[in-house]
Amino acid sequence: MRDFTLQTYRQLLNALKQAGYVFITYETYCEARAKNVAPAGRFVIMRHDVDLRAENSLKTAQIEAETGVKASYYFRVVPQSNQPEIIRKIAALGHEIGYHYEDMAIANGDTDVAIKHFEKQLTYFRQFYPVRTICMHGAPTSRYDGRDLWKQYNYRDFGIIGEPYFDTDFSQVTYLTDTGRCWDGYKVSLRDKIPVYQDRWISAGLVFHTTFDIIDRLHTDDAQTMNEGLPEGLLITTHPQRWTNNKAQWLKELLTQRAKNIVKRILIVCSNA
Repeated sequence: MRDFTLQTYRQLLNALKQAGYVFITYETYCEARAKNVAPAGRFVIMRHDVDLRAENSLKTAQIEAETGVKASYYFRVVPQSNQPEIIRKIAALGHEIGYHYEDMAIANGDTDVAIKHFEKQLTYFRQFYPVRTICMHGAPTSRYDGRDLWKQYNYRDFGIIGEPYFDTDFSQVTYLTDTGRCWDGYKVSLRDKIPVYQDRWISAGLVFHTTFDIIDRLHTDDAQTMNEGLPEGLLITTHPQRWTNNKAQWLKELLTQRAKNIVKRILIVCSNA
């Protein structure tokens, strides 16, 4: 089977369920943390960054609904992501909707302009869902890190209770992301990575390249140690544009991402020079 197809995504969900994981939204996780209550047992937060091809997100959302899974979908303001009818349909399926913000990049680093843009877009997305969590869009081609906006402002002043890069306890939650169209894309990621903790996860053997690597680990997940099994708390991020049964679209995404990864490697080298 090919990786990054809808069949493979369904396999991943089923493997997680069979391994005893309970699916919660990021909003639910933040509510529990605010009460100093840790989720009981194994749990997984499925976070989806809708960067492009919003229609693909509807397909993953439908698969999740069919299997009793609730996930968190973060939408950008660009038209490739911001598709009102699709957002409404995903919300109607019971999923959380959040704002995938990149206001610093849009405002060219002007924090005053950026915060006004943030507030306006937050109001816009709240017509579809009472948005309470947000998530930074990496914007690798921009010199501005969206999270820098919060050095001057506080997102909690806007009724936001969580942002994954700030409000996740990564000592208790292991982060897996398909950035780079693989599961070890932290090697070529500019911003979608977790410093310090990533080294700990690597040392613990929590390194995967394909979705099938994760599924195989879950299928043998009756072990008692982290090296042999998977941790109790997981935050899994996907970019639904990558997950498709359309062969032409699948191939285009594969080739495009390979080219992007080369560019990212160059940018990382330049930034460290």
